Amino acid sequence: MKPYIKISIYLFYILLFLGIVSYPQISDQVIGKTATIRAQSLQPSIADKVLRFHVLANSNSPKDQAVKLRVRDAVGTYLEPLLENSRTKESCERIVSENLEQIVEIANETLLENGYDYGATAKISSTDFPEKNYGSYTFPPGTYDALNITLGEGGGHNWWCVLYPNMCFRGSVYEVVDTDSGKALRKVLSSEEYEAVIKSGNYKIRFKLLEYFR
Repeated sequence: MKPYIKISIYLFYILLFLGIVSYPQISDQVIGKTATIRAQSLQPSIADKVLRFHVLANSNSPKDQAVKLRVRDAVGTYLEPLLENSRTKESCERIVSENLEQIVEIANETLLENGYDYGATAKISSTDFPEKNYGSYTFPPGTYDALNITLGEGGGHNWWCVLYPNMCFRGSVYEVVDTDSGKALRKVLSSEEYEAVIKSGNYKIRFKLLEYFR
């Protein structure tokens, strides 16, 4: 190989490396934005396959936020065995619909036990959600079917998870998505949808060469 060709190749790799080192954040932003757009385009098909669980607090006061979680726990304890054998979104919706009165009763009992009399309502309805992170998963914004429990005025921050497939109850660790829950979601969604959900919003690319020099 001629010397000037070798020099040109070396210069090319040097410039490429400098570009990667100088603009890693831009690269991440571009790829992250692309992943988000892709997830949003798949949102309607993702929404057709999942049922979400949504508890809206009366207000953002510490006490109202705390009792919201107690209601979540009580309703979750009631629903978990009922939904254990649900294999479709439709069967999950049917079971929840058949138990709405009991869900409201449990929520109200939990509120009263903790000194609150503002009451609760529950329904399954189409609900507009912003982008939501749940463990390592990010669900794109849009309309989803959900079990909605509203406490009092419903003026506080909400808590949510995925009721079908079951990502709410395993081990009673609501904020962590365990391996079994991830597998359940993978079975319900297509490969493309699953990849979009797990990468959307927090997609990061790592260059081995850059990591080495860091």
